[in-house]
Amino acid sequence: MKFNTFNFHPTVSAGITAAGFVTPTPIQVQAIPPILQGQDVMGLAQTGTGKTAVFVLPILERLIKGPRGSIRALIIAPTRELAEQINEAIITLGQQTGLRSLTVYGGVNIQPQIQKLRTGVEIAVACPGRLLDHMNQRTINLSHLEVLALDEADRMFDMGFLPDIRKIIRHVPAERQTLLFSATMPDDIRRLAHDILHAPVTVQVNSPAPANTVSHALYPVEQHLKTALLLELLRHTDTESVLIFTRTKHRAKRVGQQLEKAGYRAASLQGNLSQNKRQAALDGFRDGTYQILVATDIAARGIDVSSISHVINYDIPNTADDYTHRIGRTGRAAKTGDAFTFITREDEAMVRTIELVLREKVDRRRLNGFDYSKPKPAHDSEFARPPRQPQPRRGQKDAGPSSGRTGTHAAKKGYPVKSAQGTAHRGSVHQQSSGSATRRTRSHKSGSGH
Repeated sequence: MKFNTFNFHPTVSAGITAAGFVTPTPIQVQAIPPILQGQDVMGLAQTGTGKTAVFVLPILERLIKGPRGSIRALIIAPTRELAEQINEAIITLGQQTGLRSLTVYGGVNIQPQIQKLRTGVEIAVACPGRLLDHMNQRTINLSHLEVLALDEADRMFDMGFLPDIRKIIRHVPAERQTLLFSATMPDDIRRLAHDILHAPVTVQVNSPAPANTVSHALYPVEQHLKTALLLELLRHTDTESVLIFTRTKHRAKRVGQQLEKAGYRAASLQGNLSQNKRQAALDGFRDGTYQILVATDIAARGIDVSSISHVINYDIPNTADDYTHRIGRTGRAAKTGDAFTFITREDEAMVRTIELVLREKVDRRRLNGFDYSKPKPAHDSEFARPPRQPQPRRGQKDAGPSSGRTGTHAAKKGYPVKSAQGTAHRGSVHQQSSGSATRRTRSHKSGSGH
C-alpha cells in the first residue's frame, strides 16, 4: 500500500512527497481512513510508529476547505519538545496548504503567542498549562474548534495534567471530532477516553516489546563506575548519534559536561534550561552539531530524530513502559539501533519487572578490559556532595580546614579521549554477551513514517 491510496488533496500529497513518505506504517494504514471519515479514534501505539502523521494528515485534509483565521484544530501534547515536533510535522506536511499553526507552551514570553493568535491561525499545538492561561485571559478562541487531538495521553496522566485536560474539554464545542493517542492505557486514561470519545474506532498496533529493529542489553556496574564505563563503551562502539538518559537534571548536566571534557560534541537537555537553550540543544542534536544528547525523561517522547544509533540508559527508568519508550528512540525509520542500560544491584527489582513485561530475559554484558573492581573513592565525587564538616562550637577553635573531596572522577584517570569524528569497530566487538539476544546489522534504508 502507498500513501496515494488515501487520495489526499494535491497540496497535502505534495507535503507527503516532500517528507519522503512512500509506504504508510501499520497504524497509519488502520487509523487514517476512519479519521478521514470523521470518526473518533483511540490509537494505542508506542513511540516511533508514525502516529504523528496519523492525525496531522487528516487534520490538514479537513481544514483545506472551510474558513481561515480561526482555530479549527487543537492538538494537546504533554511537553514543549513534543509540541514543537508536532508543529514541525504540520509545517512540513502542510507547506503547500496555506494553513497556519502555532505552538502554545509555558517557559517563554506569552506576548508573541498572543500576537500570533490575533493574526489568526487554524491549528494550535498546545501544552495544557499555558493553554489554560490563554483561556483564562481570553486570548484564545476555541469556539470554532472542529478537531481535538490528545497525543501521549498516558504521559499527560503521569505528569498530572488530567484535571487540566478535563477543564479544557469543558470549554470546547461538544460537536467535534476527538482523537486520543496513548502508548499505554491506565484506568484513568480509559475513563477519560470513555468520557470524551463518541463511538470510537480503536486502533492498536503496539506491543510491550521494543521494536524488532532495536537490540538491547544490560550492563551491570557499580554506581561510581558508570561514567567510566560510559566513556569506555563509547570509545569501543561505532556510534552515529547517541541519546543518553539520566534520572535527574543535575546528573544530566554533569554527564554532559564530562562528555564535553572527554572531547565529545555533547549537550544536555533538562528542565533547568531556558526554552531557548533547550531548543538549541534539540536543534543541535538533530542537525549533527551535537553527537550526544544527555537528557532526563522530559525528552523520552519528545525527540523525533530518525538517525539515533544508540540509546544509553545511564540510570534505569522507573517503569517498564518508560524503558520501552526510551529505547524506542533508536531503531526508527527502518534502521536498526542499539540500547544499553546500566544497572546496579539496587535495580534488580525493576529489571525483573521489565523482563516480566517483555516476556524475555534481557542480555547481561560486560565490557572486556574494563576494571569493574575499582573501589569507590572515600568521598565519591560522582554526583555527590562531600559530607558536611562539623562546625566548631562557640568559643572553640576550628580544628583545621576541611579535607574536601578526595576522589577523582574516573574520566580524568587517563581514559583515552575520542574525537567527535573518531570511530572504532562497529557495535560491540569488544563485548561479551550472555543470554539469547543477537547483534543485528544496521540498515541505512530510508524510512517512510513520521
